[in-house]
Amino acid sequence: MTTAPVDRGVDRRAFLARTAALAAASAVGGAVGLPAVASAAGPARTPLFTGAKWNPALDVPNAYVKPRPEAVADPTELTVAEAAWLIRAGKLTPAKLVEAYLARISTYDGTYQAFNLVLAEAAAKAAAALAKKPRRGALHGIPLAIKDNYYTAGVPTTANSYLFADFRPPYDATAVSRLLAGGAIVLGKTQMGPLATTRATTPSGVVTTVNAWTPTDSRTDPGGSSTGTATAVAGRLAASGTGTQTGGSITAPSNAQNLTGLKPTMGRVSLHGIIPLSYTRDHPGPLARDAKDAAIMLTAMAGEDPADPRTQGLPGVPKLIDAATPAYSGGKLKLRWKTRIGVLPGFTAGTTETAAARAAYLAKLAAIPGATVVDVPLPDEWDLLTGSAFNNVRLPERSEPFMPYLRTDLRGFGVSVTGWLQGALLGAGEFITGQRAKLLLMERVLDQLFASCDVVVQTSPVPFDILGLPEIAFPIGFTAAGVPIGTILGGLPYGEDRLLSVAAAYQAVTDWHRRRPADPPAAPPAPPAAAAAARGLASDAAPAALRLTAEEVAELAQ
Repeated sequence: MTTAPVDRGVDRRAFLARTAALAAASAVGGAVGLPAVASAAGPARTPLFTGAKWNPALDVPNAYVKPRPEAVADPTELTVAEAAWLIRAGKLTPAKLVEAYLARISTYDGTYQAFNLVLAEAAAKAAAALAKKPRRGALHGIPLAIKDNYYTAGVPTTANSYLFADFRPPYDATAVSRLLAGGAIVLGKTQMGPLATTRATTPSGVVTTVNAWTPTDSRTDPGGSSTGTATAVAGRLAASGTGTQTGGSITAPSNAQNLTGLKPTMGRVSLHGIIPLSYTRDHPGPLARDAKDAAIMLTAMAGEDPADPRTQGLPGVPKLIDAATPAYSGGKLKLRWKTRIGVLPGFTAGTTETAAARAAYLAKLAAIPGATVVDVPLPDEWDLLTGSAFNNVRLPERSEPFMPYLRTDLRGFGVSVTGWLQGALLGAGEFITGQRAKLLLMERVLDQLFASCDVVVQTSPVPFDILGLPEIAFPIGFTAAGVPIGTILGGLPYGEDRLLSVAAAYQAVTDWHRRRPADPPAAPPAPPAAAAAARGLASDAAPAALRLTAEEVAELAQ
């Protein structure tokens, strides 16, 4: 008997009350710690996470997938689930897998600029050590890319910012700790938008990381702010990786680079040990090659953490890996759970390549038994409640923990300073009104939008980011120029399993997610001075066409 997805048992009123409590917590200081504070505060104020133990949910049968024949010849082509199958079978060692990824990094990252720090020696040592230890599940020996706002013990964590250029955290972020406990290997830290605001640039706005699908054209948006992780996974420099999302920073780069990115419900993954952007809207999550890999990653990362109150008192983490495994009846594919897929007005309107891809995607879904595609109306006053005026109430949450820096030297914020200043100047009345609008939006989404559907297509990640609801992004086609086209599905609170089940079924009948970009022109590793500039730790200069201005950053920032 198939267990019902977790969203069927969610008390919507309880989630609404929880959202209100988080908003109140943000208004009274919310326990957000910045690196300069966290490194000196000690265990009493910044408790270290010590609960990272081997997670048996990572060692279920569905976590292992027999590799495609075409993938066996090149280990970097393997998905996490395929590599796990080979490692479990003794046909691939973590050392060989790490060696293959480091070789690609050495050859191609001079072009991609996905990493700002490669931990080659440490990764090789970790791989050798894992060969002598009992296998820990599907992540055992899997090389990952970690976004540079996640704490990594003793390793620079800069958030690609002048402010934290010299910060070396004393411990790992909870999410990193859990991935390591599962046997994962950190290949390095990835480029990101400065302080998690835009696509990856230096703090002065010079574009760094490129889209893996158009590596010689930096004008093609690779998505941000988890740009480096997306490019690393898409360009086969890492098997999977971590990102954070406050306004589309997992889903946007995933859509831009043909990946499957999963932004979980607020609180599903601990934010402890991640440099903050917004207390009530930051979401850690994975960027992966398909739904199964995203499920493996989230299974490792998720769970309650005593160091983060946002994670406490939630429903248990469902069987995400099983949910991301295509279901069959009589040899025919079906949805694991009957699911009503809501389509918002205008989703397929127009004659663009994106509109055509969306229409084909819905038709493919509708043909899968168990799926019902239904039109759903927008909730009342949708444009007003999701527009920029109310969206800007996030800005004081951004500015408040950074006030010591804002009072001393604005130059530390680089080209992204405008957003912090806007937050510092927003009035208390506007902030409170915005929080009330957020609760009204949540009520209308739960009561009106989800009245006739179980998941809903998204044309922008922002509304569900405001509300802390889960989203999954995955590929549905390509433009004539060969640039990926993706889509986003949003779900009910804690409904990550339902979203994964729909994405997995769609990927079982399509091959978009299996396509990889051609290798870019090889480029030598950057010399030390250039590498420092790429990390935003030195002055830089570039043509105006490759630099974002403060005005552009303010417009694009999440």
